[in-house]
Amino acid sequence: MTFTKWNFTMSVLGIVIYVADIAADIWVTSNYFCEGQYSLGILTLVFRLLSSIIVQIFSYEWFKDDCGSPDPGKLKWIFLLHFLHGGIFTRYWFALKDGYQAAFKQNSSGDELTGGPANIIHKCAIDAGTDISMLRVFKTFLETTPQLILQIYILMEHDKAAFSQYASIITSFSSISWSTLDYQISLRKSVPDKNQFSGVPPKLIYLLYKLFTLTSWILSIALVTLLNIISSIFLLIFLWTLGFSWTLKQHTTFCKSKRMEFLYRTVVGIILIFTFFNVKGEKTKMYISSYYATHVLVTLGIMCVCLFWKTSVTEQLYFTFVSITIVLTLGLGIICLIVYYRVFHPTIYFRQESASDEVDGLTRERKKEEISRIRNFIME
Repeated sequence: MTFTKWNFTMSVLGIVIYVADIAADIWVTSNYFCEGQYSLGILTLVFRLLSSIIVQIFSYEWFKDDCGSPDPGKLKWIFLLHFLHGGIFTRYWFALKDGYQAAFKQNSSGDELTGGPANIIHKCAIDAGTDISMLRVFKTFLETTPQLILQIYILMEHDKAAFSQYASIITSFSSISWSTLDYQISLRKSVPDKNQFSGVPPKLIYLLYKLFTLTSWILSIALVTLLNIISSIFLLIFLWTLGFSWTLKQHTTFCKSKRMEFLYRTVVGIILIFTFFNVKGEKTKMYISSYYATHVLVTLGIMCVCLFWKTSVTEQLYFTFVSITIVLTLGLGIICLIVYYRVFHPTIYFRQESASDEVDGLTRERKKEEISRIRNFIME
């Protein structure tokens, strides 16, 4: 488990994208208020505030779990930082500090990574980066993705947009793409018995698979919202109910307390609205096939409804462009999905035996030795 200079560079890039996403949201929100569109401004703020609260809750609970029996004074400071919504920045500070030492100090000193101090520093840096990746996934699907749908809906509804809205859409897409790819890299790097997610071809195909399928689905939801907001809300609630029910059936054990486990399952239900999420690390072939088959059917159903439901929306010039983009990105996304799992999945690409789909099959003794949140938080 080695934290490299490239990993440190990616951590720096991650916080740059995170800050840019926040800045773009603040910019577009201030424009809404300046233009008197208070409902849109408030809705944008609500998405950000709710997601931030949930992320701070998980981050604070993890700090408590990691500290064991922490100093009360230190815990109060950590609570205050999270109460002020600075949890992610606090974690980035520790991650960059440990990452710099691991990437630039330990490697250059010639220490052998055989379980000594150097190895501990590398593990701390990797674990810190992995926690940030998990929290960023939460933030991505709780705030960035709904925010993106909202901005695209507003763009199509008013048929015009300010530069700040385009900036928000671009940063949102960048944030979503980065978080999904970075998480998969962090996942495999932090668990020793997994094949590493390395090499340009696997990363590129995985990124395209996620980017294309998410783009198609985001545009589909925005189109339904444009046709009928109530129908869109019912569709999202129905999909969340299915995802939440499936998570309950999986009997997840991600959190130590029942209330946090319930919150976790609620969040996973929201993530499942937008992308596939394997919560148990078990065989994914049947689940992922069923998931994207459902996505294809729902997307095609939305397109058929749009074509036969004659409204002013279908007469707009952008409707043709959006429809073509939905179908094209969905097709390309499914192709990239098949290519990734057939050719570029680490268990195939590196021709090694892997435990990537057998997390729950580890021995109890091995689990005790390597307690890690990541083992119960798997996304393929």
